[in-house]
Order: sequence, then structure tokens, then C-alpha cells
Amino acid sequence: MRAVGAVVGALTVVTVGLAPGAAASDEQSNQWYLSAMQADQMWKVSTGKGVKVAVIDTGVAITPSLKGQVLTDEVPKSVAYHSTIDYSGHGTSMAELIAGTGAGGGLKGLAPGAKIVPYRVKLEGIKGAQEETRTPEPAQALRAAADSDAKIINMSFGGMSLKDDEAAVKYALSKGKLLIAGVGNNGKNGHGDYPAAYPYVLGVASVSKSLTVSSFSSSDGYADLAAPGEGYPGYCEGGTVRYCDNRDGTSPATALTSAAAALIWSAHPNWTVYQVERALLDTAGRTWPKDKPSKYLGYGIIRPRVVLEDKNYNPGPADVDPLQKQDGHDWASVAPVGHNGSPSHSASASSQAQEKGSTGATSAAGSSAESSSGGSSNTTWIALGAVGAVVVIGGAALALARARRAR
Repeated sequence: MRAVGAVVGALTVVTVGLAPGAAASDEQSNQWYLSAMQADQMWKVSTGKGVKVAVIDTGVAITPSLKGQVLTDEVPKSVAYHSTIDYSGHGTSMAELIAGTGAGGGLKGLAPGAKIVPYRVKLEGIKGAQEETRTPEPAQALRAAADSDAKIINMSFGGMSLKDDEAAVKYALSKGKLLIAGVGNNGKNGHGDYPAAYPYVLGVASVSKSLTVSSFSSSDGYADLAAPGEGYPGYCEGGTVRYCDNRDGTSPATALTSAAAALIWSAHPNWTVYQVERALLDTAGRTWPKDKPSKYLGYGIIRPRVVLEDKNYNPGPADVDPLQKQDGHDWASVAPVGHNGSPSHSASASSQAQEKGSTGATSAAGSSAESSSGGSSNTTWIALGAVGAVVVIGGAALALARARRAR
């Protein structure tokens, strides 16, 4: 039997456990990133309404915060086994972070107007022979999600690497889906995880409350964006009964990036996947040149507010992949999309551009961080990450790593 993938979410020791509804104000006040990102201001423009996000994970339980938010009828029977029974609490946490309403003391999602299409797959933590047998593999769910009406596919897990997984990623891309995945929790010298390491998948790194790159966030060149991934409340103890504070990982960073994309796509429903992706990349907070993404944080920390507050924001061409140079055109099945989100013509397979990351690379050890003047110096790592230049995002000062991303 193939090894199951691992969720890339809860890393730290549980500090406080609270029953949902017992301390609603406390739990929602622990969602520190909502105020940092000026969510209240963004919600005046967009809540993610009209956008469906497929969550491929450990299942999505219909908690009070997710009541009316989970579209179970849109999951095909072939991959619908126990889709609303979460065997670890991880998938439900991700769904609430994306589209929770906050009802009943639950978490408030960054895109509370969006809807969740749940796909329960075989990941770390699943138990029992029947569960192992009947629960779909991630590749199966990814293909089903590609055929759904979901525009965004959230994959807060790592472990995909087989040929059928690669084929599923290509298939989803050919359907015009925005694929978002966590780069993994293997640290500054650790390898990045698949599916984030696949070309054309947006890889998401994590930043801490101080908005420095998280020490656990994998940093071998697969990050395209970064988002808050530390100190968030989430379900724990293997279920959806209790919240625990100070949960860490690139999983929540991935969920928040999916929510940010939903906010933008809801405000601009006629944009293509490339335009939404470009908006995320162009407006990300960074101090380095856009054509030299950071090995640690890619193009920077997500700032959907910048797009939403600019009525004249230009998302660029509808059928040009903003990561074309980085990802290459070696996947002939990947098709640019037209204005309606459907494939318009096949991408060229003749480009010799290098793929995202470096094949087989497992470590970023030995690389040096570049200074803002273009020189190089040793990267300085502290408790929560790499310290570099300061960027002002949403009124907050962000210490970011300044390093060229591995190619």
C-alpha cells in the first residue's frame, strides 16, 4: 500500500483547549491575522460570495461555523465516502479558516461568503482497514475537484509524488483551476513537499505573528507566496470537538491564500485564473525585485486588500501565465484559459524554461541571502525565521528574508 500524504498544519504543542461556543470572542480574537490584513475593510468590497473552494483534506465536518457553507451535493459519489466526517480535525480547520461564518463560537473565515466543496482523502492520521480501503487517494479527489464548479483547489498537505498524482495536477490545470498548496514544514534546510513542488501549483510558505518567515517553513525554492501560518486556533485532539491555540504550519497559510484568491475572484468574476494569480503575485508585500523571488517567501506576503481597494487595478492579459518563465512549458496538457475560465488553446511544449524549483533538491543549505544592494551575506536565522528587509503591509512592519529563490 502506498504511503499516505501528510497534512502540513498542526506542528506545535497544544496550549489551550476550548469547546466551540464556550469562548467565541476569545477564539476569534486569536485570529490575529484578520486585523493585520484589514479584513473588515476588505469585506466591505468582497466576502468571496459566488466562489467555490474545493478543500482536499481529512474531511470537512459541518460545524456551526460551516453550517450552510459546505456543498456536499457537489461531491461525486465515487469520492464522497464520509466527506463530512473529519478523522483528524485538520480539514475542518482549513475550511473554517477559508469560509467560516464564526457562528457558534467557530472561526471566522477570511472569505466568509465563499462555499466549500469537501473532499476527504487518505492522509496521515486515518485509521482502520475499511477507512484505508474506501477513502480516495488525493489524486482521485483532485480529478473530481477539477470537474466541479470550484474555481480554487486548496491542498494543505504534502506527499504527492507518483505519476498518477502528476497526471491529476495536469488535468486540474487543464480545467482552469487555481491550485494552491503548502510548501511543507521541513524547515530552512528541508525539502519542499508535493503538490506544491509541481510546476503551475502556487506554493505557500508561512510567516509568524511577527511576520517573519517561520522556522519550520520549507525553503528550497518552491514558495510562490507566503501567508500567516503561526499562532492560529484550530481543531485538535483528533476531532472537531475542541479548539486549541497556537497551531502552526504551512496548512493555514495555504488556506488563507485560497481565501484571498476567493475574495479577489468574487470581486472580479470575469477574471481568468491567470489574472487572479497575477493579482496575488503582483500585490504581495516584498522589498526585492519581482523578477527575483525569495527562496523563503517567493513573491512575498499576500495582500488581497491592495487589489480590492483599487477599482482601476489592471490584472494583465487573460491568457498569459504569470509564472510561465519559472514553471516552463514542458507540460503540454496545461492550457491557458479564456475569459470564461475554460481552456482556449494548448500551451506550447517547446519552451526550454526551467521548471519550478530544482529536480531532486532536498535542501537549501549552503545558500546565502542577498542584501538589498545585490551583494550576498550569510542568512541570519532567529527563533521565528530569517530576518531581512522591512516591508509595510496593512500598517504592520514585516521582516522578510531577502534571498534569491533557487531555480
